[in-house]
Amino acid sequence: MMLDPDAAARIATFGDLAPMRVRGLAAVRAAIEAAPLPNDMPEMCDVSEALAYSVPVRVYRPTNDPVGPVLVYFHGGGLVMGSNRSFEPLARALASVSGATVVAVDYRLAPESPPPAQFEDAYAATDWTSQQPWAGELVVVGDSAGGALAAGVCLAARDRRGPNICAQVLLYPGLDRDMSAPSITFLGDAPMLCRDDIDYLHGLAECEADPYLVPAYAHDLVGLPPAIVVTAGCDPIRDWGERYADRLRAADVQTTATRYPGVHHGFLMRPEATARGRLAIAELGGLLRAKFAYPLRFYGQTPSFPAPSP
Repeated sequence: MMLDPDAAARIATFGDLAPMRVRGLAAVRAAIEAAPLPNDMPEMCDVSEALAYSVPVRVYRPTNDPVGPVLVYFHGGGLVMGSNRSFEPLARALASVSGATVVAVDYRLAPESPPPAQFEDAYAATDWTSQQPWAGELVVVGDSAGGALAAGVCLAARDRRGPNICAQVLLYPGLDRDMSAPSITFLGDAPMLCRDDIDYLHGLAECEADPYLVPAYAHDLVGLPPAIVVTAGCDPIRDWGERYADRLRAADVQTTATRYPGVHHGFLMRPEATARGRLAIAELGGLLRAKFAYPLRFYGQTPSFPAPSP
């Protein structure tokens, strides 16, 4: 495993971290919330708090346009940690590079609120956002466990016929529970997320074999929104995202998948900290702006083919 020098330097600032199980959930949560935020986060025209039905959300508006594209963003943290505060740098960066309003969802956390509470909050916030008068093209975005929420919301929106989602962005997503994936074997001692951490987080947020909770369990991916999948070369759950991207392609879902070598799980939590983080955010912005400019609204329909000539 070869980390880029700037990624290795960032990890070195955390010191020799023990596995999450050893530190305990309270300490891990406290550390992520105590991490200082960058001084130069992108400026917004407006930042406000709201309730999406009963779910707290934070709305980042990069422009004053009365109507425009919207990203509904679900933060990472294994479904057990993280908040709109700790993941604010990524939310602001997404708004800045895409030009879209970002609705960041402060979903309930396990184990205090066991699954499917997180999925229910994610779907409710997406539905609420779709009904706002300022919401244009709608995209769901999630990193790590938030990526599983984004993918699960897309599956549910397809099955329930709404809300209409323009695209899904899955950032090093925690889509599976398969601990035999080769990347987990090869990268079991990776920094930021190791095999024992994955086991520990799964134990705190136990999920049934429900594809809305664990999207890799879905048998059918046909009719899902176009996907952007980002994985990190030094991430033990890298294979989960890449296998899902392969399955999306096999289901004729337009899919852009990019592996960024030399970086670790969670590298976009502070996108400004590494060269590849800055590149990944810029590339995401370009892809999203293209999807907003040329939206595909026919996915999810039964394909039709011309009748064969007699």
